[in-house]
Amino acid sequence: MRTRSQRQRRRRILQAAAALASRGGVEAMQMRTVAERAGVALGTLYRYFPSKMDLVVAVVSEEIDLLEASIERRPPGAATPAGRAVDVLMRATRGLMREPELADALIRSLVMSEVEAPFGDRMAGLLLRVAGGGLMVENASEEQFGLASSLSGVWVQELLEMLHGRRTYDQIQRRIELAASRLLADF
Repeated sequence: MRTRSQRQRRRRILQAAAALASRGGVEAMQMRTVAERAGVALGTLYRYFPSKMDLVVAVVSEEIDLLEASIERRPPGAATPAGRAVDVLMRATRGLMREPELADALIRSLVMSEVEAPFGDRMAGLLLRVAGGGLMVENASEEQFGLASSLSGVWVQELLEMLHGRRTYDQIQRRIELAASRLLADF
């Protein structure tokens, strides 16, 4: 269990890393620079995050935590499972696009990562909960989890297309709506 000062130190590190990535991508997240900006020794940073990719994964996890908190405060109101899933994914898109450099850096790093990142599974679990009316991963069938994972994968790909200027927000929304209506039809 972490002490309050350890949690605060970890939070400062994550904020420093996210701020650097939002200005210059993952390349700007040099461990020494993150440590300096967070006001911690480089050794302390490595105790919390043994590698740069571990740090990236932690920043992504924080973003998902924020999305989950937003959904708890204001649950999707759509009547259909697909509508609720689209609401969540488009909310996540808007949140990420507030800092496009950070979004691009995080998504690219996760796609290319050799570090196990729970991003896909967490997004799939979130989609299961909202689309399935509280359905938890442990209670979902393999097919249900697979469909939610597939929708999450479609979203990541569409997000990359938007970050590269090949899709607009409206185009992504239409594609996500189409994928969700097909993938979640039997939920």
